[in-house]
Amino acid sequence: MKTVIFTDKAPKAIGPYSQAIEINGMLFISGQIPIDPATSKLIEGGIKEQTEQVMKNIAAILAEAGYTFADVVKSTCLLSDMDNFAAMNEIYGKYYSENSPARAAYAVVKLPLGALVEIETIAGR
Repeated sequence: MKTVIFTDKAPKAIGPYSQAIEINGMLFISGQIPIDPATSKLIEGGIKEQTEQVMKNIAAILAEAGYTFADVVKSTCLLSDMDNFAAMNEIYGKYYSENSPARAAYAVVKLPLGALVEIETIAGR
């Protein structure tokens, strides 16, 4: 059975999609950009600050669904500039100190609202 996951501790969807969907013991979290859920605005700062906010948003959605970062099996990181990869990786790595998930990282032409980073996440039990 498909379950829609929503928390007000993460940004509301800015389009026709859900924050996350859980089905058959798998949680699929939509790409998160660095929006502060309290203000619904892109946070200020560089790639490190933006990555930190993205990871906080992912943490809130994981928690709402009863998962943790230890349950994450795959991430896809989208960057507006591959020159930001090392700094993004530094913050991202704090959340996966052991048994890191599989991951892909891509540079894209543009991200929503001018964000520097977007990360989508899949978790499983």
